[in-house]
Amino acid sequence: MSYFSQMQTFTAVFLAALALTLGLRLWLARRHIRHIARCRDRVPADFSEHIGLAAHQKAADYSIDKTRLGMVDIVIGALFLLALTLGGALQALHEAWLRVFDAGGYAHGIALIASVAVISGLIDLPLSLYRTFVIEARFGFNKMTLRLFFADLAKQTLLGAALGLPLLACVLWLMQRMGEQWWLYVWATWIVFNLLVLTVYPTLIAPLFNKFTPLADASLKSRIEALLAKCGFKARGLYVMDSSRRSSHGNAYFTGFGAAKRIVLFDTLIARLAPAEIEAVLAHELGHFKHHHVWKRMAALFAMSLGFLWLLGYAMKQDWFYAGLNVQTHSTALALLLFFLVVPVFTFLLHPLTSLYSRKHEYEADAYAARHSAPADLVHALVKLYQDNAATLTPDPLYSAFYDSHPPALARIARLQGAGLQAQPQPA
Repeated sequence: MSYFSQMQTFTAVFLAALALTLGLRLWLARRHIRHIARCRDRVPADFSEHIGLAAHQKAADYSIDKTRLGMVDIVIGALFLLALTLGGALQALHEAWLRVFDAGGYAHGIALIASVAVISGLIDLPLSLYRTFVIEARFGFNKMTLRLFFADLAKQTLLGAALGLPLLACVLWLMQRMGEQWWLYVWATWIVFNLLVLTVYPTLIAPLFNKFTPLADASLKSRIEALLAKCGFKARGLYVMDSSRRSSHGNAYFTGFGAAKRIVLFDTLIARLAPAEIEAVLAHELGHFKHHHVWKRMAALFAMSLGFLWLLGYAMKQDWFYAGLNVQTHSTALALLLFFLVVPVFTFLLHPLTSLYSRKHEYEADAYAARHSAPADLVHALVKLYQDNAATLTPDPLYSAFYDSHPPALARIARLQGAGLQAQPQPA
């Protein structure tokens, strides 16, 4: 096959994959909206005693509004990708930076990739503002001020630059200096970088955005420490995070690893749940730890990243890869940028597999919690969290299969209730 034919074929494949992904994502979103709307006026029977119709309808309207905004985001993202590639914007940016930096230099590559990231962030900014100050505010969740929003944005930008630019420079250097096996060196660097960020996140990064104070409730602290001892878990501390500064959503999580592990409770969670329910939620999080879910997911991520880097090593040597995306210049920075711009177009159909893997872990963590705390307490906690976070109880099944990292509420609670029945003493 001639070079021209290869270029045309790749362009056609890219456009077909983009059209398929865009059409499928919009179709799934429309299905989701219609399904929620059909179920809006009736609370599922299993929840009817705990969640009122008004709360159920609020969750339906909240989910529909978020999904509609997500559809706008999907279309804008597709148009931006087309503008960068076939529209020639990426080639134009490359040429513009040539007036400032030498071609093929590290500064030129860093400036090119950073400028695309900045433009992408600026395009996303109106949607983010609308999401926070219109949708979240409309349903009573937003507690953030404009000043805090932009302060967070400034911190995120500076942090991204402080961490991302040195990493990017290192990656570009390795791609140019390490020969044919450069992708192995980049992969090792990527692993080290991720582990380093996980190590410093609890003590150096998270406090930039939130205040963490030791858990002051002696009774709750004693209860949690007893659970940790029973489960053989050691943490450096129990902390409360001031999440109510930004949102009324509640949550809890473990962060860090090794000696840096710590437990974090949102202040909104403590205000809403009873001590036994908080214990059950933490037992669920301990289930993730005991089943090594974080390490399993990281291992899967690292394995996929190795495959993608190998594929990038092949693609960047092919003339049709650049020309098929309307880029006339070959460089490591352009190859890196092009590859990670178009990869999501070709991998969207893998979403159900990753979601299924995540839901499997959630079921395992629930089962662990049911063995180390009262299943009914976790059920009560989940019902409160579904209600307080306005999480829909009636997602479209196909949409859920593609996107949801957690099992549907009905299936999850049914399993926990079954575990509770099994744990009850049987009659003689």
